[in-house]
Amino acid sequence: MKTHTKRLKSFVQNCYLSLILLFLYIPMFTLIVLSFNTSKSRTQWGGFTLRWYTEIFSSRSITDALYNTLVIAFLSALLATIIGTAACLGIEKMRKIPRSIIMGISNIPMLNADIVTGISLMLVFIAFKISLGFNTILISHITFNIPFVILSVMPKLKQTSKTTYEAAIDLGANPVYAFFKVVFPDIIPGVFSGFLLAFTMSLDDFIITHFTRGAGINTLSTLIYSEVRRGIKPSMYALSTIIFVTVMAVLIVTNFLPKRRETK
Repeated sequence: MKTHTKRLKSFVQNCYLSLILLFLYIPMFTLIVLSFNTSKSRTQWGGFTLRWYTEIFSSRSITDALYNTLVIAFLSALLATIIGTAACLGIEKMRKIPRSIIMGISNIPMLNADIVTGISLMLVFIAFKISLGFNTILISHITFNIPFVILSVMPKLKQTSKTTYEAAIDLGANPVYAFFKVVFPDIIPGVFSGFLLAFTMSLDDFIITHFTRGAGINTLSTLIYSEVRRGIKPSMYALSTIIFVTVMAVLIVTNFLPKRRETK
């Protein structure tokens, strides 16, 4: 009886999981199929083609938007990681009450609505007479990425042993050398996680970018939004497919490569 109950429970769980996966991935697979459809219709299959993929690289607007998106995401993630890691070192040295206050303040941007953050940053740039464009998008992305880096690095920093750092100082190492030789190797998983999270958040952002980009510059999110308003082109299906496949490949590598190393 117990065996039968366990099998039934396992069957129900598998069905539930399958339904969730279907709900999540059927729209994406539909988009992938449409990216190879000769016809622009969303309901009729006109034949297999790679035309929409070639259009991506022949379209100046798409290549410029892709370039802006990747450069902004990389630079904002890199700078936010540096600033956020340095902020964690300073926060860790504080007393308990000031540290709790600062951590609470740093969490507010993550809980705050994106539209509020976007409008606030836009008003700040206008107040200081800063022209909206590439630089304002970069500054905005660094601003909202820093809390995510702090959230990733801080737990790892708390796990590090302070005695090893103090021992390195006592043995004659200067603070910078001791940090990179003793502390940094321990927190590097958190730093790397913070960088990837910041990079992903920057790639995914639309609202804050929309309010701080100004005229004449697009990222992929703002370009797709403008295309949707005028009617979606099949080249957008192809672009979305490339992004999906790239992200899926990165996730597979990052999840299965460590397991293969452990097995060896």
